[in-house]
Amino acid sequence: MVGDGFIINHSTNSSNKLESPKKTKKKKKRGGTKKKMTTEQTLAFKSVSEWVFLEQASSLPSTAASCVVDDFGVQKSLGRGGDKVVFELHSHSKCSDGFLSPSKLVERAHGNGVKVLALTDHDTMSGIPEALEAARRFRIKIIPGVEISTKFYPRGDSEPEEPVHILAYYSSCGPTSFEDLEKFLSNIRDGRYLRAKTMVSKLNMLKLPVKWEHVSRIAGKGVAPGRLHVARALVEAGYVENLKQAFSRYLFDGGPAYSTGSEPLAEEAIQMICDTGEVMENWLCYSDLAETYDLLKLGGSDYHGRGGHGESELGSVNLPVLVLRDFLKVARPIWCRSIRHILENYAEEPSDFNLAKITRLKLSHVSINQGGIQVPVESK
Repeated sequence: MVGDGFIINHSTNSSNKLESPKKTKKKKKRGGTKKKMTTEQTLAFKSVSEWVFLEQASSLPSTAASCVVDDFGVQKSLGRGGDKVVFELHSHSKCSDGFLSPSKLVERAHGNGVKVLALTDHDTMSGIPEALEAARRFRIKIIPGVEISTKFYPRGDSEPEEPVHILAYYSSCGPTSFEDLEKFLSNIRDGRYLRAKTMVSKLNMLKLPVKWEHVSRIAGKGVAPGRLHVARALVEAGYVENLKQAFSRYLFDGGPAYSTGSEPLAEEAIQMICDTGEVMENWLCYSDLAETYDLLKLGGSDYHGRGGHGESELGSVNLPVLVLRDFLKVARPIWCRSIRHILENYAEEPSDFNLAKITRLKLSHVSINQGGIQVPVESK
């Protein structure tokens, strides 16, 4: 689901008319001409850049202002520079079904010029701490995220269910109630184990003796196996030539080895997202519905690190600056409320447990007023 962009129609004239030498056209330079931004786009770029480069004073594009106010009302000076603003809002690491570790994913994003990276592993946020640590080295902004597996009955229980993946985006502090979210995701991951085992059993019945131990080894310790891990086992065992063939023959939705897990209803996931201070995106291209209900359409590469020509590279989805502005306009108030809630919890109960939530903040110093008392919080 990618936001609206510019479409350029390229046409050729098939006529063979000869032109006078006096009217020969000048050769155009390669790369074409850049279309100037409108006033609205310029202001949107300024707004987005101020947020992206908030902690990188020397890297702020020259179109941005020299001073901004962050999400806590703290004024910060900004420098000048010429960096391009690239958002990547859909990526996976080895913590689910990606091929790269979170730190290697961040490093690759940095190499591709990505300035904002959302790590959205399937039904887990276990890779976020490592991604945040790596992001400090490469000066990338991380949006902690998760891709939640759900099911949806479009016309009631009498019709077949449809799988719907929902991307949830958090503030830098994470969810307001991590325990509730983790319990919710843990139940889904348990279902992923059962689902993968069922797929292995179905493959065995199809005379393809894939071993469960092989799938588990590919997934890695503590990682709930998914279809991609089963597909890799098929490739490594020599039963198919590549991942694409594994899916097209056996693992596609409704395929001979396909199986569902214990996914919650989409409505339940949405409620959990709202309760824990997230911004969400539906990842099954319901573009018409988004337009009907005036919902924001986002996009990302869905990068897994498989390699080959069939996968989009990190940062390859060019989201229009107006879409990014609208995304942050919706997200930042939600994230601010989430951060404020976590800080207030610490002010009421300054325990190590509540402090651990705050140390993920990337501000050097935060203070909140609780009952007339200033409570300073130093972040690492």
